[in-house]
Amino acid sequence: MRLLALAGLLVLAASGWRLWQGPPVEALEVRRQDLVQTVVVSGHVETPHRADIAAQITGTVLEVPVREGQSVKAGDLLVALNPAEAQAALAQADAALVQARAQRRQLEELQRPQAELALRQSAATLETTRASAARAETLFAQGFIGQAARDEAQRALILADAQWRSAQRALEALAPNGSQLALAVAAVGSAQANAAAAAARLAYTRVRAPQAGLLIARNVEAGDVVQAGKLLMTLSPAGQTQLVADVDEKNLRLLALGQAALASADAYPQRRFDARLAYINPGVNAQTGAVQVKFDLPAAPAELRQDMTVSIDIEVARRPQALLLPVAALREPASAAPWVLRVVEGRAERCVPKLGLRAGGWVEVLEGLTPGDRVLPATAAVAAGDRVRVAAP
Repeated sequence: MRLLALAGLLVLAASGWRLWQGPPVEALEVRRQDLVQTVVVSGHVETPHRADIAAQITGTVLEVPVREGQSVKAGDLLVALNPAEAQAALAQADAALVQARAQRRQLEELQRPQAELALRQSAATLETTRASAARAETLFAQGFIGQAARDEAQRALILADAQWRSAQRALEALAPNGSQLALAVAAVGSAQANAAAAAARLAYTRVRAPQAGLLIARNVEAGDVVQAGKLLMTLSPAGQTQLVADVDEKNLRLLALGQAALASADAYPQRRFDARLAYINPGVNAQTGAVQVKFDLPAAPAELRQDMTVSIDIEVARRPQALLLPVAALREPASAAPWVLRVVEGRAERCVPKLGLRAGGWVEVLEGLTPGDRVLPATAAVAAGDRVRVAAP
């Protein structure tokens, strides 16, 4: 009986001691470790631009030698149109060019020498007629011929002079800077332009890739009749791949060009790759309250595809070996002065630390706590001044 009574007293004493020590609670530790603050956004893969490839003439599609999703090189044939009409137009334009050049050669090689000869002949005739008119004047003055003969000699002189002037004008028109040669040169230029236009229309019957890239859409099949301007294919050009995302404007103050980021495609969530913030749109979307940002990829993974959805973690701040407090310990976390209950010599003591960055369930402690301090979770039903005992982890 005495042993039972003694055992009971010991149990009561132990229970009283535990009650005096306070309820057992789990405590959280203040510790030093690296803190990285990130902004997480969702975006998509985008090349700097897309090329919409359209028909430039109306025609019937003869061949489409490429398929959607195929990589092409610059100059590769994408669509072939029936070239018969364009070939006929080019042949007609080439014939007109040959004719214009022949007419110019005819002016230079035949008509100009003839005009030079005609001018020399008219000059000789003018000199002879002028001499005859002078003799007629002398004879008329001496009374050897009558007025009729004198007038006839003057008419012959006027006619010879007119013929000489006409021959002179004809030769001037055929000179290098003359009007007839200028017209011939213009005709050759017009024919050349028409031939070039016909050649261009013939070239339009073979639609080629303007640059290397990936065909992400194909809207044409052999046998289709396409109109000028009809969209045939969409090409995603090879080149620098970027990630494009919309960031809530409340995070705009945290962003800066050059910030590092980690991204992953939703299709390959385990494959993370580096990115760097390269562009921040100066405007804010009034409907969504978001700001568009773009990221460069130092080494874009091969599995990325145009418009693929990606998740991006933007590193906006880093604190190496910062003193960190679990956010779960903060009481009134949205107030101007959040506080915690720190365990000091078995009692819960109210403490208002000075806080900094928050990220990943941790908050940076600037003042008020030291490494190794134990704080109580905000969910613990303990008031400041209560005795507590920290339960074993």
